Amino acid sequence: MRGFMAHNRGTRPSRAGQILAMVLVCIVTAGFGVSSAKTFKVRKPVWAGKFYPADSLRLKKTISRLIENASKHSKPLPGRLRALVMPHAGYVYCGQTAARAACLLHPGAFDKVILLGPDHRVGFDGTAVSAADAFETPMGQVPVAADATRLLKYPQFKVVAESDRSEHSLEVVLPWLQFALGDFRIIPLVVGRCDPDGTASALAGMIDYRTLVVVSSDLSHYLPYKQAQIRDRQTLEAVVQGRAGVLLGETNRACGSYALAVLLELAKRFQWQAGLLHYANSGDTVGSREAVVGYGAVAFWGERPMDTKNTENLELTAEQGQALVKLARQTLLERFGRTSELESDLEDRLRDPVFDRRCGTFVTLTIDGNLRGCIGTLEGYEPLVEGVRRNAINAAFHDPRFAPLSVQDLDRVRIEVSVLTQPSPLQYTDADDLIRKLRPGVDGVIISSGSASATFLPQVWDQLPEPESFLAHLCMKAGLSPDQWRKGGLEVKTYQVQYFEEPH
Repeated sequence: MRGFMAHNRGTRPSRAGQILAMVLVCIVTAGFGVSSAKTFKVRKPVWAGKFYPADSLRLKKTISRLIENASKHSKPLPGRLRALVMPHAGYVYCGQTAARAACLLHPGAFDKVILLGPDHRVGFDGTAVSAADAFETPMGQVPVAADATRLLKYPQFKVVAESDRSEHSLEVVLPWLQFALGDFRIIPLVVGRCDPDGTASALAGMIDYRTLVVVSSDLSHYLPYKQAQIRDRQTLEAVVQGRAGVLLGETNRACGSYALAVLLELAKRFQWQAGLLHYANSGDTVGSREAVVGYGAVAFWGERPMDTKNTENLELTAEQGQALVKLARQTLLERFGRTSELESDLEDRLRDPVFDRRCGTFVTLTIDGNLRGCIGTLEGYEPLVEGVRRNAINAAFHDPRFAPLSVQDLDRVRIEVSVLTQPSPLQYTDADDLIRKLRPGVDGVIISSGSASATFLPQVWDQLPEPESFLAHLCMKAGLSPDQWRKGGLEVKTYQVQYFEEPH
């Protein structure tokens, strides 16, 4: 989530926080008008009958047979599956490897799949977001998740029509997911030359416990058999160990090197672990061994991103909060190559174990009381110190609403750091019970229904003090009807914040 500020429980929000809360409400209310009719766009299969069978029954039998054979060699993962790497060659070449990944899936395991594949056919910088409303294969249609278009707010994401029409890396993997998962939605992304960290930052907020990340990538291309084996094993070792520099530092490691680097950034942030499931190349299946293409299947696993015992009842002192604010300032000074003018003992102070805890954090930048950048995370995917460092950079340089911060603005900007408690499920029986249990001015609220979700921080209560109005606007922010909270079926979580800012 982006674009909000927080305050200490029991204190009045800053003037900038009040202004921003008003902006949040305006953004929500601006969407009340009736939208014009929209043509439903389906991305039709292009490579059916080439990379995989075009007949639905034959396609299902092929995948079923391969998964059945792969299951004989499959072992349970030590944690919950979070991501997969799968190849995208013709099934006769890579099917046994793709099946080793697909056999870990089962119907209903995930609601949404973020599917990333490389650009083979156009050549572009950044990441292409599909303009389609659904992808079709011989096995039927898979709807594109509604939140996919939100990525277009970020400058590194765009629509590339030709890639949408012709790229095979997503299409070829999709039938495996359809067969194994059943009903789900996708966020289909074709990854060109990109900044993996910035791309991962944009995707991180879209990942929850019901989201699977899948990277479609083959390995080396057209090396002799033995040479390919050596190079591919090195590449897979780098993937499992999280060393993205190996992937981007040399050519002919993997066609999906940038997509893999994005995955490794996500894995680092969420603390996922990885393991190799299977490796083969085309010389092991039906191809010549003179020039082969390599295929690898890798699984990433982990439990919930939050470690609850690390965040319960976390209260920072004013001095500890100011240390985080100074850390954010120092991070920006260093980014501009300027010598830090802060206390020499800051590094020692940040060694306090309290800063190793995993909490959601936001860093907000203002100039003359006006918002200049704000980015963060609702949940604690990394230690508090690392979250503040990362969000300081992202707020300064990667907030899509603003140009990157200039060195001239650095001395004018004020920095604010928000630290969030762990979101907790709010159990309620009906709409009246929900109203009774919410605490205006105290609780930040997250609602979700399927793939739709949204949050308001506690200061939004200043603009929407009545719980009924607060919930109606929050539902609309999530793309739901304003009375959805009355109908039931919403998952509701609440959290609180501590807020620290630079002195005037």
